[in-house]
Amino acid sequence: MSAIFLVVVGLGAMALGYIFYSRFIAQKIYQLDDSRPTPAHEFEDGVDFVPTNKYVLWGHHFTSVAGAAPIVGPAIAVIWGWLPAFLWVVLGTIFFAGIHDFGAVWASVRNQAKSIGALTGDVVGHRARTIFMIVIFLVLLMVNAVFGVVIAGLLINNPSSVVPVWGAIVVALIIGQLIYKTKANLPLVSLLGVVVLYALIWIGPEVPLSLPDSVAGLNPSATWIILLFVYAAIASLLPVWMLLQPRDYINGLQLFVGLGLLYVAVLISNPTVIAPAINSNVPEGTPSMIPLLFVTIACGAISGFHGLVSSGTTSKQLNKESDARFVGYFGAVGEGSLALAAIIAASAGFASLADWQALYHSFGEGGVNAFVQGGAAIIQGGIGIDAEVSATLLTVMAALFAGTTMDTGLRLQRYIFQEWGEIYNIESFKKPVPATLLAVATCLLLAFGAGGASGSGGLLIWPLFGTTNQLLAGLTLLVIAVMLVRRRVNTAIVVWPLTFLLIMTLAALVLQLIEFYQKGDWFLLILDLVVLVAAILVTLECVSALRREKAKAQEAIG
Repeated sequence: MSAIFLVVVGLGAMALGYIFYSRFIAQKIYQLDDSRPTPAHEFEDGVDFVPTNKYVLWGHHFTSVAGAAPIVGPAIAVIWGWLPAFLWVVLGTIFFAGIHDFGAVWASVRNQAKSIGALTGDVVGHRARTIFMIVIFLVLLMVNAVFGVVIAGLLINNPSSVVPVWGAIVVALIIGQLIYKTKANLPLVSLLGVVVLYALIWIGPEVPLSLPDSVAGLNPSATWIILLFVYAAIASLLPVWMLLQPRDYINGLQLFVGLGLLYVAVLISNPTVIAPAINSNVPEGTPSMIPLLFVTIACGAISGFHGLVSSGTTSKQLNKESDARFVGYFGAVGEGSLALAAIIAASAGFASLADWQALYHSFGEGGVNAFVQGGAAIIQGGIGIDAEVSATLLTVMAALFAGTTMDTGLRLQRYIFQEWGEIYNIESFKKPVPATLLAVATCLLLAFGAGGASGSGGLLIWPLFGTTNQLLAGLTLLVIAVMLVRRRVNTAIVVWPLTFLLIMTLAALVLQLIEFYQKGDWFLLILDLVVLVAAILVTLECVSALRREKAKAQEAIG
């Protein structure tokens, strides 16, 4: 199988989905209306609510939702064969993620930019909101704690990435000033930022940086984790235009340059897909493809975390309603293209099937390493860029995405504490600084309380992330469905995806329960049970709300 086939079919299908399907959704389902003022204008404060150019906002949204997940998930899932991963990424992007991400932006914008958790209280009920916000908090806690470990590992294992990863922050701060203070030409500023960022990537291998073996008694991993959370705390308090927006925007541009290099290299070298289409010889211990495929690949097909970003930060910056289609749906297409690149790198970037099998010797292997190794080999073979520079480029891409997701994730966690402050009238929670400190404290408590001196505690509950995250996506679609019923709009395009997703995810949770019981992992078993019960309760509340709204609609017609 030629990798070019996957590129043409995959990207072509996603492009058609954006051109035709998203237009139908915008006009007939969500019924976007530019005459309605968005919360960015209604509540403009120069900090969180900032009307933003749709291209800049797309960069923020895309890189915030992307992170390392659309690389890791697909690059692990190819262990079942490239075909299931390919189909789920392409179809998931068009019919699941696009509707979900676009819909979460729309729902929040139509409700004063409330998060999907707070919005649940208005749309479904206070009981559902309380349970839903706990699930949301758990997802954010997992993402922030684990991404701290992931980025620290990338910086330790790839010292050449330290200069470009931290240098990108300085570049972003300068770009923010140029765009908002000096009103500089956006295309010129964009070009300048990309050139400087890639210059840093080129310099990185020449100036590799590593931390000492011990800093104040902490090992390098723990030190990096603390430094990352200090940075994320500061970033979450700064106005979005100063760092968050320009950092995400420039990262989005460098991603497309990186993806462009990878896809061009595929077209030039035409590598062969080494991995089997359906792997009938999976390593011992590999779980069943169904339902695990649909939670292993989350970002890149559909992910509940996207709904948190869409309704948490993106909706507060939307300049006009029609921008939601480009930012939300095309943001999903961008992530799908990254997931597709990960599948190609992890299935066609190896010299032989034996080399591929050597890496995929057990379930959970592959991930970022397969993407970096396979992608670097394809770029070197197609374009001739040195393997070390190519590997640094792809490593920095993964680290920068994980960093931007962590920035946004901590800000979202701060919003959760502030929303709890508003709901339960806790004055200290309402203020940004105490809320941020609480968000950081919970993440560090998990990281070091459960993980000891290494700070890797986030990995303890990470096995539950896939299922919890996908449940969140299904529940978000349920809330959107209730809103559509209230507006007397056909809900079929939302109901079918959410039904499929909830069935697969609940099945995966049950399988995990059995696995945790067999292993005697009582902590994860109890946490899995809590998530399962919470999901069932919120689902029942949402279904009840759907029935009520449909009954009202029938009465109105009758």
